[in-house]
Amino acid sequence: MTPTPSRTSTAGPGVAVPEDTSGSRPRVAALDALRGFALCGILLVNIPGGIANMAIGPSTGGRYVAAELLEYTVHGRFFPIFSLLFGIGFALFLDTATARARNPRLVLLRRLAVLGVLGIAHQQLHGGEALLPYAIFGVLVLLPASWLPRQIVLPLAVLGLVAGILLGGGLLLIPGLFLLGQAVVRYGIVDTLARRRRQIGVLFGVSAVALIPATVWQAATFADPNGEIAAAIAGLIGATAYGTGLLLLLGTRWGAVLEQVLAPLGRMALTNYIGATLIAAVAGPLLGLHESAHYGRMILLAVAILAVQAVFSRYWLTRHRYGPLEWVWRCLTWWSRTSNRRVAA
Repeated sequence: MTPTPSRTSTAGPGVAVPEDTSGSRPRVAALDALRGFALCGILLVNIPGGIANMAIGPSTGGRYVAAELLEYTVHGRFFPIFSLLFGIGFALFLDTATARARNPRLVLLRRLAVLGVLGIAHQQLHGGEALLPYAIFGVLVLLPASWLPRQIVLPLAVLGLVAGILLGGGLLLIPGLFLLGQAVVRYGIVDTLARRRRQIGVLFGVSAVALIPATVWQAATFADPNGEIAAAIAGLIGATAYGTGLLLLLGTRWGAVLEQVLAPLGRMALTNYIGATLIAAVAGPLLGLHESAHYGRMILLAVAILAVQAVFSRYWLTRHRYGPLEWVWRCLTWWSRTSNRRVAA
């Protein structure tokens, strides 16, 4: 999960790691599935860009077709989804903390501090990781915005996105996406998501059509000084198309099956994000990926990691309430140890 500027490793978490809604509203399985879906795309960017330092091909010349394909279909299309979900998770957790704690924002600050410490440790293996930037922007942006009414948060989100695009995208998109996620909760969209299929369908149609010229523009300006602006816009449009498309699919018969696979991945996003880095850091050199152009091996490694994590996440969550790192994060956030075992009926 590495939200970085457009031609380096991206991701992020931010990691929009799963929201903790204990004692508040129930979890929204579609959001967990959306997070798991984003985790899949982010791994395809993180291994070559942030872990294996693989070769990147120019937009002309066709040196590395797989690298170009990832650039225009995956890169920058998934970390916006994670950033938005982090903003949503933050707002949902604020509701929980407000109901449970005398000083809810102190709890939130501790939660972000723990995330920052995890990010510092994670950076030792993955220099473009997202946890530390998410923690920093959470303190600088989300905490102050938690005092603001929604009528101000939404315009600030739009301004933040415009500013982030004009400044070249990457990490600078995070504040606007964080605020947009907070506004989504404030306006009740999360609670009424299942009743918004028509609106989601319209948004999908518009973004899917716009994605074609946006990607062409991105490819045409790849080497230009202002190419990062085109990449940022194409990435946001792509994230919108991918995210809304998945939400529509989840409402179908086949989507229900897909949700069973993706939702556990999303609920354990923090564990899976860091776990994928550990696996790739060990397996990458063994497969000869470092500073190579073996994209076929890289994709096979990513698929293998995700398959193992999907099975493990589903198994773990049948016996535990939270993922391993999610449980540690929760205990340190509330500064109290809680049982993670599920009680048999």
